Amino acid sequence: MAIPSVPAGSDHPVPAEASPRFPELYAPGMPFALPELQSLAADGLLHRFHHRGYTLPGSPASPQLRARAAAGAVPAAVRQRVVAGRLTAAWIYGCAGEPDRLALLVDAKRRVSSLRNTRGCTLHEVRLGPFDVVSIGGMMVSSPLRTALDIALHVDAERAIPALENLLARPEKDVRLRLLVLAVEATPRVPHKKAALEKLAALAPALVAGGPVDIKHSVDPPDSTQDVAEVLGVAHLKSEL
Repeated sequence: MAIPSVPAGSDHPVPAEASPRFPELYAPGMPFALPELQSLAADGLLHRFHHRGYTLPGSPASPQLRARAAAGAVPAAVRQRVVAGRLTAAWIYGCAGEPDRLALLVDAKRRVSSLRNTRGCTLHEVRLGPFDVVSIGGMMVSSPLRTALDIALHVDAERAIPALENLLARPEKDVRLRLLVLAVEATPRVPHKKAALEKLAALAPALVAGGPVDIKHSVDPPDSTQDVAEVLGVAHLKSEL
């Protein structure tokens, strides 16, 4: 803590000069144009953090910062209508590398025709339950469990297995292998269901004591991971992380 200095002849201390504050994240137009940001990064004054986002060198990454970077790449007009999902959500959680394109989920109840021209993003029309979405850094993101389920079902094994392993290895994300297997099993018949179970089986020997996963409960095909969580009594609440 800095000690205030006292000028001669003064009875009142003068506060020490405050250190300048810099933004955590720089994006084009805030306040520099993209070529200026690229030039600052080339000079070592900034670090490229995201496709179009930059930070000060040495700034720690966090889910909030990644979510802010993702939000900055989504047009403001549609930002509140989409949810970052799949490998984009895994990247936000720090469990996967940055994807080339943002994977955005759109609830089937919403009209998606106006979102088709969103550049740099891939849109997926899905059914989302109230426990499938959390808010992080101003961006709606699929919950860790929903993220793991979607990755298991829809992402190729080469990219899916490392991301799933990272999600399962972090207790704070509350993604359990047995719960994830139940969620896949409870999914209505889809072409990728068998492949999803094969991906999880590849992880089971290293992550589950005693060998294969033993499924003791059954659930009807759910609308979302919320139904699976209710069967097992696991709370996945919508919240600000």
